[in-house]
Amino acid sequence: MKEIASMHHVTFSYELAEEEPPDVQSKALDDVSFTLYEGEWLAVVGHNGSGKSTLAKLLIGLLFPSSGEVNLFLEHLTEDNLWETRSRMGIVFQNPDNQFVGSTVQDDVAFALENNGVPHEVMVKRVHEALEQVKMTDYINHEPHHLSGGQKQRVGIAGALALQPELLILDEATSMLDPQGREEVIEIVKKLRSEIGLTVLSITHDLEEVLLADRVLVMNEGKVLMTGTPEEIFQKGAELESIGLDLPFALRVSEFLREADVDIQGNHMTEEELVNELWTFHFSK
Repeated sequence: MKEIASMHHVTFSYELAEEEPPDVQSKALDDVSFTLYEGEWLAVVGHNGSGKSTLAKLLIGLLFPSSGEVNLFLEHLTEDNLWETRSRMGIVFQNPDNQFVGSTVQDDVAFALENNGVPHEVMVKRVHEALEQVKMTDYINHEPHHLSGGQKQRVGIAGALALQPELLILDEATSMLDPQGREEVIEIVKKLRSEIGLTVLSITHDLEEVLLADRVLVMNEGKVLMTGTPEEIFQKGAELESIGLDLPFALRVSEFLREADVDIQGNHMTEEELVNELWTFHFSK
């Protein structure tokens, strides 16, 4: 499999306030290593302060490691190749308002393309294609700040997609949305993965995002606590809860029913799986 992004023994420390001893530093990441492969969806989870945001900033070159190596597209990320590397990534942040620079939706989606010197006729085509992918063509001349939260994130994703990225990074991109907005964004990402095999790295608290990922990387106190498929990770429920993470609703209900002596087979990750078994259980009696 083709490697898209990786970290190798990455450590990053923030210097503390001036009143602290000069040799005291806050280690946000501590010897972190992982690899993301082409076409894969990797979800990064952890409680606040676990190092997720720092990891994202290192991947997009807003920070550089104190030690270790960050690689993107098989090249070591440096200040010299930062802008070229970023042109191959699409990035959607937590608060879409912080990303808007254009007076209209189409201006905003076109902004990064203009910066990258994309010819006008190509830029127009890409803007329309990207907005069509996220079902926002009807809003092409609207002001971004007048859109709903879910619509704003659709525009943010369109801006990323217009770059035709090899890697889409979602940094808590659904955390400020209502349930409908979250569902809209997640459905768009699912569709793009099935249609063009987009590689996705999502920093998230949203369990629905986690369940859709191919692999999960769990962060705790700046370190990689565990990695695995969603099923493998959520089987370690007690350990996850001990570091402040939730479990999927269906999994918690399954455990509750077993404690109540209801014959539930397996650990159900989704409500649909649980409902199907309960339906079968009920009518088999």
